[in-house]
Amino acid sequence: MGEHGMQAPERAMTLISFLLFTIAVAAATYFLTRNTDQSGKDGFFLAGRSLGPIVIAGSILLTNLSTEQIVGLNGGAYTDGVVVTAWETLAGVSMVVLALIFLPRYLKSGLTTTPEYLEKRFDGTTRLMAEMLFLTGYVVILLPMVLASGALFMSTVFDVPALFGGSKDAAIWATVWAIGLIGSAYAIFGGLKGVVVSDTINGIGLMIGGLMIPFYGLAEVAKQAGGSGIADGWRTLTESNPEKFDAIVFASENPDVSIPFTTLFTGVILLHLFYWNTNQVIVQRTLGARSLADGQKGVLLAATLKLLGPLIIVIPGIIAFHLYGEQIGDAQDEAYGTLVKGVLPAPLTGFFAAVIAGAILSSFNSGLNSAATLFSTGIYKKKLRPEASSTQMVKIGRIFSLILAVSAMIIGPIVALNAGGIFGYLQKANGCYAIPILAVMVCALFTKRVPAAAAKFAILFGSLTYLLFAFVIPLPISEFHLQGIIFALTLLGMFIIGKVKPRPEPFVQQHSGDVDITPWRFAYPVSAFTVTGAVATYLYFS
Repeated sequence: MGEHGMQAPERAMTLISFLLFTIAVAAATYFLTRNTDQSGKDGFFLAGRSLGPIVIAGSILLTNLSTEQIVGLNGGAYTDGVVVTAWETLAGVSMVVLALIFLPRYLKSGLTTTPEYLEKRFDGTTRLMAEMLFLTGYVVILLPMVLASGALFMSTVFDVPALFGGSKDAAIWATVWAIGLIGSAYAIFGGLKGVVVSDTINGIGLMIGGLMIPFYGLAEVAKQAGGSGIADGWRTLTESNPEKFDAIVFASENPDVSIPFTTLFTGVILLHLFYWNTNQVIVQRTLGARSLADGQKGVLLAATLKLLGPLIIVIPGIIAFHLYGEQIGDAQDEAYGTLVKGVLPAPLTGFFAAVIAGAILSSFNSGLNSAATLFSTGIYKKKLRPEASSTQMVKIGRIFSLILAVSAMIIGPIVALNAGGIFGYLQKANGCYAIPILAVMVCALFTKRVPAAAAKFAILFGSLTYLLFAFVIPLPISEFHLQGIIFALTLLGMFIIGKVKPRPEPFVQQHSGDVDITPWRFAYPVSAFTVTGAVATYLYFS
């Protein structure tokens, strides 16, 4: 493609390559999952508790590394530089917390969903409230944002508006619905096993494709500066844009910076701990592990691979600023797409289109499958139809997935055309359900006498207070600091209630016997390596 627009032959090649790759992934997924029993809830929602480390790691990474991350974080890097690296380095640390602290407790109880633990620790009403918060967040925030960011990327890179007479609106609507329909098929008919297998295959392609972009981009930077090679490109990029290469920026230095350094210790770390340790979309693939050891291997492998994250979702944004800043202007979410369109050779366009489509599908179908799991095993089985069989739960889960998918496909284009900075909006909106759920889960795991009344208070107080002061009556502080304050107040309220009116008897967790919970003997050394690597990466850019 280079600097010219996508011509008809290139567009045809892209479409053919996309279809071939997508069909190949679907065929491989079917072949590898055809013998999995999907009739029962464990088979459909937890892949029969048969997942090994490779597919757990691949699915975790690709569920996370979709276009709302690739487009959104590169857009953030385009504007603010390497400060957004914090999202990647803290991810590795948070996954270590999952492997060593949260996952052993989850697997000991034989959970299907994370809110199920809240029922065991508190009561059924607490579980229902958490499920409602999760589902609201998925249908209003997560799923539409995945579709919106995916549609923006595809539209920017592959000139989709040209197929609709130059109409951006029509292109966004068509792309959102195409992605939504394909992703729905994986989630509805393949269950979790279909989701994680397709994730792993697409994940390999995404790592290869994602790493190509900074290398081609740096080569173009060097070429325009009269040099050659990646080393020259990196030298030119860092010397020409020194303001973009400082990860530690205080709000007093730059009031508009998206992640002031102090926020790393308030809302930023809290959102990470919620996302990687309690969010059903991520945690569900670990709940399907064959054993605790396999689950820990998968999580820590994903955490280690996350160290490559800045190359894929930070550096390209800065390269886009250097090469195309005047062209892009303030449209930060178009930075990554513009870079790809400008530097990727035409023969690789179809492959990259398919890879990015796979990343989009991964996050979307993972969200659908997790939402179906929450609804079927919780709301439907516990409240609407207690006598429902496993087969009926799977059937209603598929129907619910379809309803959710259609809702997201309606909301997605509206978000894409009106959201502004996608990643920043996503993190701000996530606080509505992330902060109260994390507070309740932390209290559930680390206290024994705090009662169910405290958990109900936390969910209502945390979500309503954040909604009020983040969106209705905004306070003159960073939303990340607001999240930290509300988290602290929520925990304090729970502890006070626990002191005033504690549980009659301390909670004792029972071992369900569903999974071998013998830990992996190398879990702590690998965790130490990962945390060290994450800190070193952050300090390198500081």
